[in-house]
Amino acid sequence: MKARAGTTFLILVSLAASLAPMRTAVADERKPMPDNAREYIIWPADGQVIPGGKFWIRMGLSGAGIAPAGVEKKFTGHHHLLIDVDLPPLDSPIPNDKNHLHFGKGQTEARIELPPGRHTLQLLLGDDSHVPHQPALYSPKITVIVP
Repeated sequence: MKARAGTTFLILVSLAASLAPMRTAVADERKPMPDNAREYIIWPADGQVIPGGKFWIRMGLSGAGIAPAGVEKKFTGHHHLLIDVDLPPLDSPIPNDKNHLHFGKGQTEARIELPPGRHTLQLLLGDDSHVPHQPALYSPKITVIVP
């Protein structure tokens, strides 16, 4: 039993060591983005009151292009909307859940619905694999209010 526990420990240490380079590989492979590129929310405006909570968010990008997920083309990416969260780690794929909406078809506007309350919205551009670029391109965080 003691040898088995030691073997298991050795396997786990070896596995952890083999995964360490994989954790940094994504950061090393981040795609470039021009320094003059800018990601921004066209609408709603910061502080906007949105009656009913349903609205069209309009997403903007300048100095770079939009391409769907899975399409690798220099200086392009697709929008991700972050709702009520801070930026995720910028060297890993962007999460895909109710707080991290992916617009992988290259959408520049989308209809969303928020419950009553104060909400923060922020855009983060992701590459063909949903990983932020280098440098990461994200909008200022704005607040909207749903009465």
